[in-house]
Amino acid sequence: MSAAQKPRHFSRLADLSPAEHEQLYARAVLLKAERAKGTVHSTLAGRTLALLFEKSSTRTRLSFEAGMKQLGGEVVVLDSNGSQMGRGEPIEDTARIVSSYVDVIMLRTFGDDRMQRFCHYSRVPVINGLTDGAHPVQLLADLMTVREEFGTLQGLRYAYVGDASSNMGRSWCEAARLFGFELTLACPQNYAPPSDEVAASGGFVRLTRSPEEAVRGADVVSTDVWTSMGQEAETAKRLAAFQGFCVDDALMRHAPKRSIVLHCLPAHRGEEISNDVMEGVQSRIFQQGENRMHAQKALLEIMVNARA
Repeated sequence: MSAAQKPRHFSRLADLSPAEHEQLYARAVLLKAERAKGTVHSTLAGRTLALLFEKSSTRTRLSFEAGMKQLGGEVVVLDSNGSQMGRGEPIEDTARIVSSYVDVIMLRTFGDDRMQRFCHYSRVPVINGLTDGAHPVQLLADLMTVREEFGTLQGLRYAYVGDASSNMGRSWCEAARLFGFELTLACPQNYAPPSDEVAASGGFVRLTRSPEEAVRGADVVSTDVWTSMGQEAETAKRLAAFQGFCVDDALMRHAPKRSIVLHCLPAHRGEEISNDVMEGVQSRIFQQGENRMHAQKALLEIMVNARA
């Protein structure tokens, strides 16, 4: 396949230009409003999306499947138990064959190297539905939610509390660099993002061991589970390490009343976030969850139309 024929992929937030991020946000807001009014779209009629899961999913599967169908397209879903991926087929072979059948692929996998290899061999656009090192589609929804609340991303202060070495912590670092906002990561020792990723943020990212310091003055407070998929053997160790990092009422008393709380879900209520905060007036968690679908619909249109 020549360089001219290579498709465009979305494996990181930076794979879209600033202008395209603006286009995506505006389109997502419109699609959300029109969905509420019952408007039917057919922008992706005759197109097929393949959803490939090597890691389990609720929101990613439902939001992509429902979103593609709302745009008039078709969806094929494969997980590792129902395909040859689970029996050791090389990811290069899967990429070449699946991409010959469909128009766009969402892959949810483990190492970032698997995502890169799949993208290299795919004939069609590939969207990163989650890897160990990044969760860019979730950040699209998070940033959409912030903009719905404050009207902008700039001039705000952001805090991420918990496992900053996770795909969410690392994607927030990338977002801070791309959109130029101040991000404070509160995490225990040994749970920070890779040092080169923090350095690449251009000074927009700061680390602290104090959740109280991180949320002080923050407009947005975000968190995620302390034990991600594939880390279950570390659960006891992580529960001990993250004591004092729960986003609860006591912590939120250090944040401004205007601040909003985000969580990408699923949540372990009583661990990284309290039930009261999840259900409280500052929570935008379920609005954020709905926004996954609308942001991804706009992304699908961009990726598929790039091939037209």
